[in-house]
Amino acid sequence: MANLKHRKLPVGIQSFQEIREEGYAYVDKTEEVWYMVNRGDKYNYLSRPRRFGKSVLVDTLQMYLEGRRELFEGLKIMELEHDWTKYPVIRLDMSEGGDTAFEIESYLNNIFKKYEKSYNIVSTKEDSLTVRFSNIIEAAYEQTGQRVAVLIDEYDSPLQHSWNTPEHEGCSKVYRNVFAVLKSATKYEKFVFITGITKFTQISLFSVLNNLTNISFLPEYATICGITEQEITEHFTEEIRLLAEANRWTEQEAHKRLKEYYDGYHFCDTNMTEIYNPFSFINALKHKRVSNYWAASGATSLLPKFVSDMELRLGRFDNCSILRNTLETSDVTDGGAELFLYQSGYLTIKHADEFGYILGFPNEEVKQIIANQYMEPFKADKRKVIGLAVELDEEGKGLVDWEEVD
Repeated sequence: MANLKHRKLPVGIQSFQEIREEGYAYVDKTEEVWYMVNRGDKYNYLSRPRRFGKSVLVDTLQMYLEGRRELFEGLKIMELEHDWTKYPVIRLDMSEGGDTAFEIESYLNNIFKKYEKSYNIVSTKEDSLTVRFSNIIEAAYEQTGQRVAVLIDEYDSPLQHSWNTPEHEGCSKVYRNVFAVLKSATKYEKFVFITGITKFTQISLFSVLNNLTNISFLPEYATICGITEQEITEHFTEEIRLLAEANRWTEQEAHKRLKEYYDGYHFCDTNMTEIYNPFSFINALKHKRVSNYWAASGATSLLPKFVSDMELRLGRFDNCSILRNTLETSDVTDGGAELFLYQSGYLTIKHADEFGYILGFPNEEVKQIIANQYMEPFKADKRKVIGLAVELDEEGKGLVDWEEVD
């Protein structure tokens, strides 16, 4: 058995192969992966906040679909998969696509060249990106005899970064043209999986691929990203002990601190399993310190594009209501501040009924982000901030409590 005291924690590691081959700690999500590919729908979209493990999930899907059985030894999927068929996989990471039409086209041109080389496709200067994408999918099917899996990670990154700039329409046009292929090439495709944070429903994949299933709110996938309390008990008891030892806490106190700061996310009203922010949780264990790792990673950098400081100061977002249709299907550009705050991880589902959801702050880490970054001009030991009482700790850093005031 490995020495858990010196076990490596996968901070910043997004490669499933590296995690498995280098002995990093891994929370097993392979049962959900198998069911998604073999029992789920053909076209799938998953929305989760930044730094919640979407890229590791995409990489896990790629390794499974490519038949890399050796990487999955000892994991749950081994009890479910018996054939290990090798499918051709086309993977795009749109976080590398920049924020202009030119940069998106340059990225796609570069990645398409690699696939064209793999399948001995000769393209010409007259061939559009749309034609080339279609040719790659068809050639992959014809040359392998297997239908193709298409994985698109962080699809909305260029659209987010270009929003409210002159470049946005050009980016949207590239998306409408290129990704329309996914619909027309359906007979060659086995599985399509797309991740993102926000939905641009009218101007990108969601307008051209109307058979895309949004699995973001389905109970069977509520825990596919992030870490549950049960998984912490199964995988991280030794790391929690070391955290407690480093800070002179009991193990119960260490666990409580982690839960207060990083737990509390819910992604489905019929499966209210609480989810820890995996990025902050793993960082806290690695560095043996509870701190605000999520904001420090740049995960909150796009907030000002979609929510103004004034909205944050005026809004009463803890226990706010939002219509079910707005949260589940609306475009981020017209869904209101609450929609973006949910999609980006500032708010989470607290309660729900047939009409809508009640949203609120998931944990202490998020509360501190709002208090320290967006209400800085109002900081004091205790001060009324347009409907909110903000109470800071002894050092004036941490938000201890929020309550409405008259």
